[in-house]
Amino acid sequence: MALDGITVACLVREWQTKLVGGRIQKIAQPEPDALLLTVKNYDTYRLHLSASASLPLACLIPDNRPSPLTAPNFCMLLRKHLNSARILSVEQPDLERIIRIRIEHLDEMGDVRVKSLIIELMGKHSNIIFCDENDTVIDSIKRVSSLISSVREVLPGRPYFIPQTTEKHSLLAESADALTDAVLSCTGDLRRAIYTSITGVSPVIANELAHRAGFDTLSDVAEVIAGGDPARASLSAVLERLKTDVAGGAFAPTCIQNDGVPAEFAALPLTVFSDYPGNESLPFASMSDLLLYYYQTKEASTRIRQKSAELRRTVQTAIERVAKKLDLQEKQFADTEKKDKFRIYGELLTTYGYSAVSGSKSFTCTNYYDGSETTIPLDETLSVMDNAKRYYERYSKLKRTGEALAGHIEESRAELSHLESVRESLEFAADEADLADIRRELTDCGYLRYHRDRGDLKKAAKKPASRPLHFRTPEGYDIYVGRNNYQNEDLTHKFAAGGDWWFHAKGVPGSHVVLRTAGSGEIPDAVFELAGSLAAYYSANRSQNKVEVDYLLRKNVKKPAGAKPGFVVYYTNYSLVASPSDHSELLVND
Repeated sequence: MALDGITVACLVREWQTKLVGGRIQKIAQPEPDALLLTVKNYDTYRLHLSASASLPLACLIPDNRPSPLTAPNFCMLLRKHLNSARILSVEQPDLERIIRIRIEHLDEMGDVRVKSLIIELMGKHSNIIFCDENDTVIDSIKRVSSLISSVREVLPGRPYFIPQTTEKHSLLAESADALTDAVLSCTGDLRRAIYTSITGVSPVIANELAHRAGFDTLSDVAEVIAGGDPARASLSAVLERLKTDVAGGAFAPTCIQNDGVPAEFAALPLTVFSDYPGNESLPFASMSDLLLYYYQTKEASTRIRQKSAELRRTVQTAIERVAKKLDLQEKQFADTEKKDKFRIYGELLTTYGYSAVSGSKSFTCTNYYDGSETTIPLDETLSVMDNAKRYYERYSKLKRTGEALAGHIEESRAELSHLESVRESLEFAADEADLADIRRELTDCGYLRYHRDRGDLKKAAKKPASRPLHFRTPEGYDIYVGRNNYQNEDLTHKFAAGGDWWFHAKGVPGSHVVLRTAGSGEIPDAVFELAGSLAAYYSANRSQNKVEVDYLLRKNVKKPAGAKPGFVVYYTNYSLVASPSDHSELLVND
């Protein structure tokens, strides 16, 4: 999700409150396309400005960022002009994705001068531009020549202006009726008509506006027109409300999470996502806090997924190999089911073979098991007794093969189940410690090789480096959730007491969930439901609305000798049906 004009308006409103009147104490350039300004205004604020083509960003951050020993030229230029300068205003021109910070400072002669630091948050065209009082470019963090852009040069000495590349209507300057006319003059998708007609509105906000006006996500402009005055009035009322909220600064920064991962954000509440399963709306006190959380969490999730790519490929390859082997074994086992036919042929030939004609290709007799007439194929080059002996041999061979295959099939199914549980563990890995546990498990089980440069992994600590998730219910009960097989193993067989309750999603790979009882009396049903909800969420069935969960006392959970990590058996249990939820609000940071 890119920053839109309304998000920028929310940022501007926040900065006007915190930064205007403050003095710039420190200027740093931690990245070639990023600045960090330290502003003192009662409190100290750190303003992070990034013109990254892939991730343009502007927000207040709590900590400093490391900077190069030698400051780049643009940073030195800003230090020359803006050290100890005072921020006069923070402005946004007509909901464009542009922020202008007007700054007052003293020049070399001691005269008061006003200059502007302009931040353009426009995707790959993002830039940070330093201009004088006449809007002449002094310099920019990215210089843009006519060879790069035919629309506008950004070079020292060139005039600064905002290029008008599209004919959009101003949300703040025009009436809601005029904006409605502009939207309804378009054709095709209603959402697209909204964000291509009105300045500062992104596709996400356009989707939200259409939803608030009572139209679904697939509505067409023609449907609104066909709805007559009521449909038009509904759209106009929504646009009027948006205009009032933005003009009055009635922002409510909101982040939408899907299964714990940030999916979208906006400066306004996003009701359109409330009907989707797994979505959660998180309010934030400021847009800076939201942007920092969104991009840091998104970056962390992306980084873990990238780091786990090798493990995912290893596990997926192993799953495909084992599944193929299991399929072949099951087909071979099905072929052994005809062994009883060969046994019967041998018995019938032994019993009635005296009446068979020598050199015949077949022999027909009565099957004394069911009374039917049975025709037995014969090898005319062999005697009847030799044919009977051959059928007995084929029966014995298929019997031995079937017995061996039954054991191999059970092993293959167990291996496949183990690999699927590892794949689920990768979905819940939150940091590198979790990945280290999974890598160690794959290495111990022979799917990865030991590396000399990593040392002997067998000598690594027996306990996992990462720890199970810890939740505390409103009633004060502690619930622990393992995120990989080694954590499950320790949680169930070393950490949990015999009287604790143990939960697991029925029949699918998933986490072991332990509800600590600590010798307490009767546990409320709500606590069991919450533990079951966690077991449902941390399983392969977390995308379903309802999941069946088994639960029992931990003392009745056993691990077979020689079983893979995390594998257990139990024979007596209770069951409940739970709705998956991560209950992140109950998570305890141990």
